[in-house]
Amino acid sequence: MDTVTTDEIIVERALTGDAEAFGEIVRRWERRIFALSYGMLGREEDARDATQETFLSAFRNLRGFRGEAKVSSWLHRIAVNQCITRQRRAKVRSESALEDEQERSGSSFATPLAFSPARVTEGAQVTKAVRRAVNSLPVDLRQIVVMKEFEELTFREISDALDLPLSTVKSRLYTALKQLQMKLQKFGSEAA
Repeated sequence: MDTVTTDEIIVERALTGDAEAFGEIVRRWERRIFALSYGMLGREEDARDATQETFLSAFRNLRGFRGEAKVSSWLHRIAVNQCITRQRRAKVRSESALEDEQERSGSSFATPLAFSPARVTEGAQVTKAVRRAVNSLPVDLRQIVVMKEFEELTFREISDALDLPLSTVKSRLYTALKQLQMKLQKFGSEAA
């Protein structure tokens, strides 16, 4: 048996009735899909639910996977759609609820103990400002930033996952980064 089995081969096995095959897809992609969902939704509980719904939807629609894109792109597209659906349902999320959840679950960015209390406080303020700035972006820009900057997907992978032209992905990232830069500069001038 080969040591590296592609996702596409595993999907084929799942389609032929191999009960363990889809579980392997979940094990391979669960963390990445959760990270994407968390980046888009900002709440751990919502991200867990979106991740679970992503894999349920993928399993239900396994026969619809035609192999035109990679399995990873297909899963990312399902996850993005799940997140967008959740955001539409929620419509208004309280920023304080988001911050409370972050405090309970710990910051995404760990702080070494060697820093002084002033540095720790400054770092927490910057992290909070970045999180607030990313969350304030329109959904179509936020999903690109999360996928590129936090998930480290390539432009082609994002293009495939969102079913967008490569040029659109690049221009949205440029626009999003410009907006983030302006929002963070504003924060810097307010903090000074």
